[in-house]
Amino acid sequence: MTKKDFPTIHFYDQDFVDLYDQTWAWIQDFMQKGTPENGLQKQYFNYPDNKTINQFESIMSTFFLVYSNRNFSATPQLDNFYEKQEPSGAIRSDYSLLDGKPVFHKDNPEGLNPPLFSWAEYNLYHKVGNKKRIRDIMPILEKYFAWLESTFRRENGLYEAPLAATKMDNSPRKGLCYPVDFNAQMAINALYLSELGDLLNDKEISFKYKRQYFTLKTRINTMMWNEEDGIYYDLDKHGQQIKVKTIASFWPLLAEIPNEAKAEKLIAHLKNPETFGTEHPFPTLAANEPMFEKSGMGFRGSVYPPFTFMVIKGLEKYNQYELARSSAIRHLYYMIDTLHPMGKDKGNVWEAYAPRSEGPAKWQGKEGFPRPRFLPYTALSTITLMIENVIGLSISLPRKTVDWIIPTLEVMGIENLSLKRNFITILSNKSSRGWEIRLESEKLYYFTIDIIGQKRKTLPIPSGKCSMLIDKL
Repeated sequence: MTKKDFPTIHFYDQDFVDLYDQTWAWIQDFMQKGTPENGLQKQYFNYPDNKTINQFESIMSTFFLVYSNRNFSATPQLDNFYEKQEPSGAIRSDYSLLDGKPVFHKDNPEGLNPPLFSWAEYNLYHKVGNKKRIRDIMPILEKYFAWLESTFRRENGLYEAPLAATKMDNSPRKGLCYPVDFNAQMAINALYLSELGDLLNDKEISFKYKRQYFTLKTRINTMMWNEEDGIYYDLDKHGQQIKVKTIASFWPLLAEIPNEAKAEKLIAHLKNPETFGTEHPFPTLAANEPMFEKSGMGFRGSVYPPFTFMVIKGLEKYNQYELARSSAIRHLYYMIDTLHPMGKDKGNVWEAYAPRSEGPAKWQGKEGFPRPRFLPYTALSTITLMIENVIGLSISLPRKTVDWIIPTLEVMGIENLSLKRNFITILSNKSSRGWEIRLESEKLYYFTIDIIGQKRKTLPIPSGKCSMLIDKL
């Protein structure tokens, strides 16, 4: 497969481009084939050393596979799990690659994982544009939601879940009963089920999940928010706040739970070097917590790409595009650093990074940590954040729209990006006449350029080649 098959990015720092290109080259080695024994899809993406397929990893991988110009499909990542759904509606966290059966662990007896299928499907719809798929999978997603509700929702309206279900194994969240992240993820689940209902023009589905969403949003705001500390906390079994500041506290941003005033306080933590604004953004435990380890030690400070990805997508919901972009760029610089030869860790990207210094995180006594080239996590940064936050593109195929949101004009862009059967190119360059954007496409689409704080303009872009001068807009 040649580089031409994938969208090509342009950026003034060639290291970013190399990291992006290298990721697509690596991904080709991660494609696996289902067997009659495990009943998995004909082709799907998985880390080569895995003994199972994991729900969280599979969901997260859809966010970068959608940019492969249909070289790799993102849908098998989700269909692997839908086809294992039990009559109760249950879908488990892990399934064996040997026999396709669910794999359970004693610290997570129900095989629970962050319930994010509807978020992934909504994103998939805007990148691939297949409405029939939403109609087909809606009964599966509804049944899964009903199982989560009947099994894990308690009388106070919140969801009880074990620490292992949050994917933050050794996080110091002692006494945890009602995790803030799992509850915010259930709100995300309801929010996007409602959105999918809207896409199907099904008012009943839309209203049903909107109501669930607002009920949960109110509970999280009243019980988990701490006004004095400006952050959301987990609750113990008595409904008391567990005052440990972890990355879990930022899932409510992605769920659009805080109002502007709360969001402002929460976002202040992301800028504060004493808590989450460390050199490499964002640590999984606040830097001023007693258990924080600057070497990382798993979830006691390490920077994990999917959690940094989640925070950046949450910032977008509150129009914090500049902070989202600068955080993505800082995060990628640290990743580029370990890609260049240095000592025994030379030339790789890692599952987790140190929060205050260069290089991978360390976890004494944990064999095989961090995993090298763990693309289910790292490609979220090297592909998705690169396209959506560094280059700044937001794409909706059904709406035929491409939004380009950037704080300043720079030499950058993308070539050969697939909008179904329409391939588009958008490049900005400085010419003798000023800043110029060159565009090329096979079919009409609507292009919005938003230079934050300066100008915003939407234009229909006809098929063929054209260019525009920014000063003339």
